[in-house]
Amino acid sequence: MSLLAVGIFSPSFQARSALTQKDIDAAVLHTLQTKELPSQSAKAAASIQGAVVHVQAYVANPKKKDADIESGVGTGVVIKDDGTILTNFHVISGAKKLRVTFFDGTEADAIVIGVQPEKDLAVIKPQKIPDDLEPAILGSSQQLVPGDAVVAVGFPFGIGPSVSSGVVSGLNRSFKSPDGKQELSGLIQFDAAANPGNSGGPLVNLSGEVVGIVTAILNPTSARTFIGIGFATTIESAGSAVGLPPF
Repeated sequence: MSLLAVGIFSPSFQARSALTQKDIDAAVLHTLQTKELPSQSAKAAASIQGAVVHVQAYVANPKKKDADIESGVGTGVVIKDDGTILTNFHVISGAKKLRVTFFDGTEADAIVIGVQPEKDLAVIKPQKIPDDLEPAILGSSQQLVPGDAVVAVGFPFGIGPSVSSGVVSGLNRSFKSPDGKQELSGLIQFDAAANPGNSGGPLVNLSGEVVGIVTAILNPTSARTFIGIGFATTIESAGSAVGLPPF
């Protein structure tokens, strides 16, 4: 009798339990209304964070024969599966030793494999890399327009990885170094906060693609802090300057 009852009532129960498109829409709407979802900036930063590295440069300590002292600190971004890192030339210039720290805490010495001083760019190669290292996705700056949202990820003052967000403020900008010895052109101007230590880090669109390499900040005073105007070399210019194939 019980088996017969199951046979009679199961189809009716299944019919009442079947989900309709209206049910699905209501469930999605409820989730959107009650659950706080990550922002687009947060998702963009998360997609690049594993490819961002802390770069430290060292020179010989004049007071101690067998010791080194830190001469520079900056950021780099992994652009190849083998751990190849793109950064700024001024971060590694004159260094006796380079050390990079990956997202998982792995530390490794690195060597310079290519430089373009006039573009303030350098490529370095670590001696070891994490097993699950994933390079950044390289995008294009050609579609950028003023007002587009961007994210900068790096190690300002060695703190990080730190994330800041803002917008593209202008395109095809020029920047002259404080000493007047170098002028960079074709730069992306942006207002996502950047400070010393951000140099060499990625400027990322909301799809998580690297569109530029943070290169300089405008400093009309000696404070060396961000006042709202930063500059990044386009990823196309960065790639061609260091002899990499087109992205």
